[in-house]
Amino acid sequence: MSRGRYLLDSHILIWLDKGSERLKLPVLERLRFAEQRYLSAATAWELSLKQAAGKLTLQKPISAMLGAFNLLELPVTIRHGDQAALLPLHHSDPFDRMLVAQALVEGLILVTADQELAQYGVPVLLV
Repeated sequence: MSRGRYLLDSHILIWLDKGSERLKLPVLERLRFAEQRYLSAATAWELSLKQAAGKLTLQKPISAMLGAFNLLELPVTIRHGDQAALLPLHHSDPFDRMLVAQALVEGLILVTADQELAQYGVPVLLV
């Protein structure tokens, strides 16, 4: 099984939190044996905004999910912002654009169900 370095999109974290059947065994196995699994600070910000607006309820705090799912925190850096500014406008969601930029800068595989993100040339694991 190939070991990789993965960056989780927000819905992947939500599905992990809820134990969703949308995450099939092959994907879970790839994540389980991954070299590293990252959660972006941008994702935490996005989900906290949805929680504050009453649009999302999570089982546990995002900070607790880091340990529960063996995730490393990926801060947003100026290099990530510079890369996001260079991306074509295939996708308008600023959080998704930041994840693409982070994956490109850090050499990560983006785990997502959003097929549009592959248009950026970033490696993706489509769920």
